[in-house]
Amino acid sequence: MPQEISLMLSNTASTIQNALQAYFQNDDKKTQIIFDAARYSLLAGGKRIRPFLVLQFSELFHGSYPLALSFACALEMIHTYSLIHDDLPCMDNDDLRRGKPTNHKVYGEDMALLAGDALLTQAFQVLSDNHTDVQKEQTTTLRLAAVQILAQNAGVLGMIGGQVLDLNAEKTPCDFDTLLQMHEKKTTALIRAACLLGCVSAGFTDPDSPQMKAACAYAHGVGLSFQIIDDLLDCYGDSTILGKNTGSDAANKKTTFLTYMSESQAHAYAKVLTDHAKDALCGFAGNETLCTLADMLLERQS
Repeated sequence: MPQEISLMLSNTASTIQNALQAYFQNDDKKTQIIFDAARYSLLAGGKRIRPFLVLQFSELFHGSYPLALSFACALEMIHTYSLIHDDLPCMDNDDLRRGKPTNHKVYGEDMALLAGDALLTQAFQVLSDNHTDVQKEQTTTLRLAAVQILAQNAGVLGMIGGQVLDLNAEKTPCDFDTLLQMHEKKTTALIRAACLLGCVSAGFTDPDSPQMKAACAYAHGVGLSFQIIDDLLDCYGDSTILGKNTGSDAANKKTTFLTYMSESQAHAYAKVLTDHAKDALCGFAGNETLCTLADMLLERQS
């Protein structure tokens, strides 16, 4: 099963890459640099875990594939913009991302900032664009729900709020509850958005529905576990495998899960969270792919 999921991830990454190629095309040479900068990071590869989650939750609940694909592309734009901005000298000041120089190292801080802004705004255009939809009345309602979900999870109540807590934690060490809150927002929020967008593509928009509740619970477990493994890899991982520099957390004096627990305790905690994520889907037939994915993310080396 893990090999099968790996193949599915690879195929999804190719699908998303091809779909994203259609965006940021330009005929105006005067502004070409911003298109190049946005595409440089957007098309740099990566595992495309979040788009995969959108498509898998859509499939689990028998959703619309074209709708889910557009949601997945929009989410990947948001994720990419966040990485560009995270790497800036005023944030994490990283030089390497996905095995390549970070955006600002190639295009400068000014264009990197604008490339992130361009991806952020393009994402909401993609989410709301219904011109190719067959049943426009129905999909317009679903697209509005998708806009609300992504805005909430990517904004001050989600990812942005988490980044604020993260920056504050560099100046003053935070307690464990604040650390959890930080990563519920910074890391888990976009994973939650991915799972919920898949539900929306299947027509589920009520947050109290069993499908949406299960998606949130799965995202909570997978998201926090994902962050714990990230912390472990930054401390103990191989930069050549990761495609980015290690040790940035220590260099920036960040509070991480390893501030409060040993390596073995962190692994054990991540395992508990992963099990909770899988348990959230136990009532739904066809959950095998998502459950196996949760286990694979727990054991990842990059």
